[in-house]
Amino acid sequence: MNLHEYQGKEILNSFGVEIQRGIVAQTPAEAVEAAKKLTEETGTGWHVIKAQVHAGGRGKGGGVKLAKNLQEVEQIAGDIIGMNLITPQTSAEGKKVHQVLVTEDVYYPGDSEPEEYYMSVLLNRANGKNMIMYSTEGGMDIEKVAEDTPHLIFHEEIDPSLGLMGFQARKIAFNLGLSGKAFKEMTKFVSALYKAYTNSDSSLFEINPVLKTSDDKIIAVDAKVTLDDNALFRHKDYEAMRDIREENEAEVEAKAVGLNYVDLDGNVGCMVNGAGLAMATMDLIKQAGGEPANFLDVGGTADAERVEAAFNLILKDPNVKAILVNIFGGIVRCDRVAQGIVDAYKSIGTVRVPIIVRLQGTNADIAKKLIDDSGLDVHSVIEFQEAADKVQEVLS
Repeated sequence: MNLHEYQGKEILNSFGVEIQRGIVAQTPAEAVEAAKKLTEETGTGWHVIKAQVHAGGRGKGGGVKLAKNLQEVEQIAGDIIGMNLITPQTSAEGKKVHQVLVTEDVYYPGDSEPEEYYMSVLLNRANGKNMIMYSTEGGMDIEKVAEDTPHLIFHEEIDPSLGLMGFQARKIAFNLGLSGKAFKEMTKFVSALYKAYTNSDSSLFEINPVLKTSDDKIIAVDAKVTLDDNALFRHKDYEAMRDIREENEAEVEAKAVGLNYVDLDGNVGCMVNGAGLAMATMDLIKQAGGEPANFLDVGGTADAERVEAAFNLILKDPNVKAILVNIFGGIVRCDRVAQGIVDAYKSIGTVRVPIIVRLQGTNADIAKKLIDDSGLDVHSVIEFQEAADKVQEVLS
């Protein structure tokens, strides 16, 4: 589950991570009041207005701007709220901005120049250890840094049985070229950041940039946080942070009825039971010259109601030109799935695309007869190659 910047910062701050302070606003008037309150609390004269969407690169799309007075706060907030923000991480249509974060200006003058760093905490799946990735090149796309100057990216892997050790936090501060007060502040920052990551059951914490202020404070200016959905039962307060406005509508609908669904850009809808078979089915579609329109795992209880819900989801996609149903009857009986397909087809009414059904396993012969005798425009196949040939046929 992805979080907005302000939500990620709330979690960080709850574990002792220093953050750039800010207040969320839904309207330009609220943005002005937020700016006034921040001025009272922090003394900041300038404010940064940040679009709150689940996408990086907001500044490149005009979603992060500096306001030097209250008039500019109101104007900039008015320009950003309601806009469709297009960034390198959004679709061509962009994402609609419903709210902004009004923050304090932390790039104030002082004894030294502010410096920006990159830092993230994530799981290294190759060895099953958590990893802190960091760089002196903060504020930039880390992918570009990795491509152009890979020697400027450092990694610190953490033994899960020991946790983050003190010498590792000090090593990170040293590699970032820090000394004195900034060195001590960075070691505290790293320790608190790792604690926030593990205790919140997150799969990613990305801070870009981490800022060393002109008076040697270390603070998180941004926060990209992804929580592990499987651990949300332990964090009901985090679960309440979900913003379904930022999520794919079809995926939200699928989740509500217990379907595992991922929206894709292809032309062949898939309905499968089991993640492995679903991946194989998507490969099959590619080999047949099509493109998968979705990943859809109906699970082991593919009754008529679930099948109908799955069909409805697939048919809402205007790009779908055919549907391939590929079910292996292990736990679930094929004849039950077949009856679900027939009932769902009749319930939906007019289906605008051809449907190819492959059922294998328990009672597969009975299932094929049910479909063949239904009188519906459904193509029943047995073998994988037969399914691929039929997909190719209906697309041509």
